[in-house]
Amino acid sequence: MTLLERYILKIAFNAFAACLIALTGVIWITQALRELDLLTGKGQTLLIFLTVTGLSLPALISVIAPVALFMATIYTLNKLNGDSELIVMSAGGMAPQRLLRPFIALAMFISLIVGIISVYLMPASFQELRMLFTRIRADFVATMAKEGQFITLENGITFHYRERSGDALLGIFMEDQRDKKKPIVYLAERGQTVEKDGQAYLVLEKGSVQRKDPKSKDSSIVVFESYAVDLAAFNQENGEVVYKPRERSTMQLLFPDKDEYLYKAQTGRFRAELHDRLSAWLYPLAMMMIAFAALGEARTTRQGRSLAIATAIAGVVLLRVLGFAASSAVARSPAAILLIYGVPLGGIFLSLLFIFKGATIRSMNNRIRSTFSGLFLSRKTAAQGT
Repeated sequence: MTLLERYILKIAFNAFAACLIALTGVIWITQALRELDLLTGKGQTLLIFLTVTGLSLPALISVIAPVALFMATIYTLNKLNGDSELIVMSAGGMAPQRLLRPFIALAMFISLIVGIISVYLMPASFQELRMLFTRIRADFVATMAKEGQFITLENGITFHYRERSGDALLGIFMEDQRDKKKPIVYLAERGQTVEKDGQAYLVLEKGSVQRKDPKSKDSSIVVFESYAVDLAAFNQENGEVVYKPRERSTMQLLFPDKDEYLYKAQTGRFRAELHDRLSAWLYPLAMMMIAFAALGEARTTRQGRSLAIATAIAGVVLLRVLGFAASSAVARSPAAILLIYGVPLGGIFLSLLFIFKGATIRSMNNRIRSTFSGLFLSRKTAAQGT
């Protein structure tokens, strides 16, 4: 790579890094504000809050990186043109492929990063996030219970404690009505949540367990000095975490369990998720090509540059809309798989066509316009003569 190409690459990379950090920071803050309930309403620590919001970063970066590269390409070419450097390069006989080389190098690097994130890091982060939320919901004593208030979960658990004394809860009442025919009531003078081997337990002291016999309709009461309740058993998912397609690893999408109920119900969603991941790396390259096709040539007027930027933005928006439409089509029909790859590849092909054959295409358009203008003027002259 020549000194000039390294100079262009440095400008483009710095612009990309600045755009990526700025956009990711802004969107991450908006996502973090939505998770403040973990601190205020569910009593989680700052570390858990940062972990939850941090696990969303791979998904954000995979979406933002192609846009940041597009913006960096626009900025770099506009800067080179505004400083007349692009004009000098063009006048010096610099071929489009030489000017394109540093942008391709940066785009391939970003495509590699996006591919790794989409195929491995993003599903792993979603899976870890799901497990973390499952543990948070399972320990409902720490996350939702408030002093002096009765809380009722959707799965039929009702919990109440009178007051808190340090880490201990005093005056505990808990009713388990998951099985309406066999309700269980726990009463205890005090209790405390403990964690062992990654599982949360509520250790009750000096209390009783009341169970109702559905046949005799009598209640049996068992008095205890100490009794440990596994809080994971009260989880609304009944201890079994069923991962959604976006939370599955890429290998699980490639070789799914075809007898699984979720796969049978959402086969199209599994297929669309897999091909979305495998095609994600093409979008940074496609967006960079669109930006280069619009601004890769020297332009002497600001109006011309503004029109080119607007055209590039419209092209990128159209690319993403078609990409989302292709993903939806794949979820409905396997025949649409080609569309998911065809959209970014089509964007790359058309952009390369304009980059290397743009002058020929424009000259043909000019000749066609001049021909039609001549015909129009000749007819107008003939009409005025008559």
